[in-house]
Amino acid sequence: MEKGLSILAIFILLISCNNDHYEPDLLDNPQLSLNIPLGFPELNNSVKTNVPTKYGVELGEKLFHDKRLSADNTVSCSSCHMQGNAFADNNAQAIGIQNRIGLRNVPAIQNMMFMKFYNWDGNVLQLEDQPLVPIITHEEMGSSILEVIGKIKDDVMYKDLFKKIFGDEAITAERIYKSIAQYEYTLISANSKYDRIKRNEGDLFTENEKQGYLTFQQKCVSCHSTELFTDQSFRNIGFPINTNTNEAGRGRVTGLPEDYMSFRVPSLRNVEYTAPYGSFGQFPTLRAVLDYFDKGVLDGNNLDPVFKNNGNRIPLTEQEKTNLILFMKTLSDREFVKK
Repeated sequence: MEKGLSILAIFILLISCNNDHYEPDLLDNPQLSLNIPLGFPELNNSVKTNVPTKYGVELGEKLFHDKRLSADNTVSCSSCHMQGNAFADNNAQAIGIQNRIGLRNVPAIQNMMFMKFYNWDGNVLQLEDQPLVPIITHEEMGSSILEVIGKIKDDVMYKDLFKKIFGDEAITAERIYKSIAQYEYTLISANSKYDRIKRNEGDLFTENEKQGYLTFQQKCVSCHSTELFTDQSFRNIGFPINTNTNEAGRGRVTGLPEDYMSFRVPSLRNVEYTAPYGSFGQFPTLRAVLDYFDKGVLDGNNLDPVFKNNGNRIPLTEQEKTNLILFMKTLSDREFVKK
């Protein structure tokens, strides 16, 4: 794993030194409107230098669904990131080529342009650097970017798109990463029942949903804040540990004991569609997560104060659990997931 991380660092360094900068012809390849929802956090700085364009997004979507990105041509980005599951899946841990089992549960891809960190441990700060990770990871696509380029370099459709976007047909690593990121930047989810209520568009909470929202504000909002329903912090919340791996959460990135088993707080948007839950799918349902919080979580020196200062638990009545789940389902954006 350490060798893999070293290879990743070298590739990212090479990308950053690449002189393949470009100025898109905005007349033939216009920038797309980002349609930023009201109240959402500030954009990640990378978006400002890689604004989605008509053909950039088209190319990124084509690459996202292309199984040739994997060593044996069986796995694409969309194999794990499925739209019906808010661009996650329903497996406990990621499943790559040859049914290899990944380290962690697949994260949803939504509202990425507002994120400060990517991956559960935040080891990527720019979305343009992220596509390389699954491509070279043994348990995921098990390939290399040079192998990918070799497979698609003679594809007529690809050559046409690269020329429309970059002015020539050259297929490079940087252009691939930027295009995939452009597509992912367009995956904005902000049209749930909750959003329509906030916009005064006629929807109303049921009484149970309203009570669930009150409980959420009292017991959950300190972590699941902002309109993303995550404060994007890293926290150890005492979930069961996978003893079959060398998992350490954020600690794998920083090397700091205080980051051991800390993970990025997940967004609760579309959480209805992304079961199972936890870093390696420890919990099959939202109810199972809330039951665990209520009964008490694993202790640790760096256990988050939300739990540490309250007997290692978040006490919830059975009715509060029911209402919380009903509220969380108001964060489901059926248009986004095409349901």
